[in-house]
Amino acid sequence: MSGQRVALVTGASRGIGDHLVRALLGRGWAVVGLSRSGEVAAGAEGMPCDVTDADAVASVVEQVVDRHGRVDLLVNNAGLIEPEVPLWESEVDTWWQVMVTNVRGPYLLTRAVVPQMISAGGGRVVNINSGSGTRERSDLTAYCASKSALARITGGVAQAGAEHGVHAFDLAPGVVETDMTHSMRMHQDRTEWTSPQQVTELFLALAEGELDAFSGRMVRAGADDLDTLRRHAAEGLPDGARMLRLRPWGDDDPLSG
Repeated sequence: MSGQRVALVTGASRGIGDHLVRALLGRGWAVVGLSRSGEVAAGAEGMPCDVTDADAVASVVEQVVDRHGRVDLLVNNAGLIEPEVPLWESEVDTWWQVMVTNVRGPYLLTRAVVPQMISAGGGRVVNINSGSGTRERSDLTAYCASKSALARITGGVAQAGAEHGVHAFDLAPGVVETDMTHSMRMHQDRTEWTSPQQVTELFLALAEGELDAFSGRMVRAGADDLDTLRRHAAEGLPDGARMLRLRPWGDDDPLSG
């Protein structure tokens, strides 16, 4: 077992996951990347895993902890998106698989990893979320619903983990040019993209503890300025800031509290 910080990253073989793995390696982390193929960037340890399979997840996490002694950072990045159609035109199994991958996957990984983080005195969970989780779309009901659910997981873990030194964050990566975004009709004419560097800069600040005041909250690459986030983290954040909340119609709304 080494003294390196240890990160476990899902969906690590390509796209945003590959960028996150390389960023961590560049900062000296020991990185274990999970993917269906087990292929990851050079310098990282790759392991095949279906993140929706509870037994497979439990086995992989046990192996990682046995080998490295701990997991300091969990990155739930693996995700799916469905074809862009109204809900009533969707294919049942395809729609539901988005929910399974984007919600069950992070649930299983977090459930398996956080207890050992607590035993080790703390850790961080970064969930790759999306602005789509904060609003509705007519043509991506599964994706939007799954990302809203993921934010609730993030918030619950942040609340329950606080007394144990466990922090959890939602990181929306903006619109990075990947196979997934190229497959989406909504981005077919896009010419401006969020750069991987914008994502990794913000991600590393979360991973390395600069923005722990944002635990349970969302930050977005390509929109958020890191110095501004650092300032808000130092000053403190109001209740509900950067969290999913019901918007009342006014002070007289009985649901405003």
